[in-house]
Amino acid sequence: MISPPSFRSVALSDAMLSNLDQLGYRHMTPIQQHSLPLIIEGRDLIAQAMTGSGKTAAFGLGIMHSLNPAWFGIQALVLCPTRELAAQVAQELRRLARFSDNIKVLVLAGGASLDRQIESLRHGAHIVVATPGRLCDHLHRNTINLSGLRTLVLDEADRMIDMGFYDDMAEIVSACPKKRQTLFFSATYPDNVQKTAARFLRNPVEVRVEDQLPESRVKQYFYQVASAQRLPTVARLLKHFRPTSTLAFCNTKARVQELTDLLLAEGFSALALHGDLEQRDREDILVQFSNQSCSVLVATDVAARGLDIETVDAVINVELPGQPEVHVHRIGRTARNEAEGLAISLADADELHRAQRIEELQGRPLPWQDPNSLPRSKDAPVQAPMITLCIQGGRKHKLRPADLVGALTKDAGIPFGSVGKIDILDFVTFIALERSVADEAYDMLANGTIKGRRFKMRFM
Repeated sequence: MISPPSFRSVALSDAMLSNLDQLGYRHMTPIQQHSLPLIIEGRDLIAQAMTGSGKTAAFGLGIMHSLNPAWFGIQALVLCPTRELAAQVAQELRRLARFSDNIKVLVLAGGASLDRQIESLRHGAHIVVATPGRLCDHLHRNTINLSGLRTLVLDEADRMIDMGFYDDMAEIVSACPKKRQTLFFSATYPDNVQKTAARFLRNPVEVRVEDQLPESRVKQYFYQVASAQRLPTVARLLKHFRPTSTLAFCNTKARVQELTDLLLAEGFSALALHGDLEQRDREDILVQFSNQSCSVLVATDVAARGLDIETVDAVINVELPGQPEVHVHRIGRTARNEAEGLAISLADADELHRAQRIEELQGRPLPWQDPNSLPRSKDAPVQAPMITLCIQGGRKHKLRPADLVGALTKDAGIPFGSVGKIDILDFVTFIALERSVADEAYDMLANGTIKGRRFKMRFM
């Protein structure tokens, strides 16, 4: 078997290669192998790749290669569809920038203080990661200077278009220097995305790796169901396969809420993610799903834009999407990091033509199963293994993960393995705790101190 190419085969500096070794990045993923050399050459690029394929490192390393750390002006701009994805991209870029002590990455997204962002811009930044709406706010206020921009990245471009950001994207592109490199990353490539790419890029090279889904690690099942039995069948499937973490996709907000209500009534730990949610509610839901405090997240494609969760045991297509590429993108959210995954798709008679298009794209027959062959389980639904403790203190209160782990394990005597993911925001912190120790941890923390201070807290 031929090993994937090393990063040392690309024209990166010794300092960057040393940092990649420390990060454990030794071999390139397919998207990195095919796009990074072109990015380093300075070519405009259209790259079709799923979330989790390594595309952030691909454009991030290209940005670092051409960056001048000595000049504190904005040299690269990365546009992302959501605040969550912007934060994830910025975190990865900061990791890639560790080879230099002087590279500043700034996030400009909604939900954060505009005044603080303006103050940060006054102090300078090399790379800005932004959502379209908030960047347009800064353009309208003349608080951002893009005159020195060398690289523009449109990340998850199809999702930004789906979310109605085309006009904002066009305004931002027009504010960038004409002499620049533009990198266009998209999970799907329908006609409207092709037209957008044609307007924003010059003589781009196309790279497509959408067929890199780890088929051997994703077990797929297709079930034809009557429309009236679609949602009850989802509950039946969850009881049968018993995944710990499931992402269920519906095509409409109404169907999302309908399925969530049914699952809650049957005892599942389920949350709904759709476009009517306030940003704070959306963040709370994503925190609970990502730290395994919620076992089923029911979402529309648009609401899940930019969602990148490391551990998803199963994906359920409650309804088939209109485009077969979206199906591949959906099920690509499971089987990450060498793990195995489960992908279940339901279709009624009116959706069989969509199933046929998926079959043609995958190049093999779909594994149809009879839903009536499923045994009816009398077991209780799988409960989420964790529960989230919300503490009313964050980065602005100088809280760090080590402080919280110390307070829980040393002061409160909670086993280290019972403490899960910790998310520290500016003014609030979320800690995932195993349910068996959650009440004890709450009592110890609520009646004690963290770094000598008392904080209000509650379970979500």
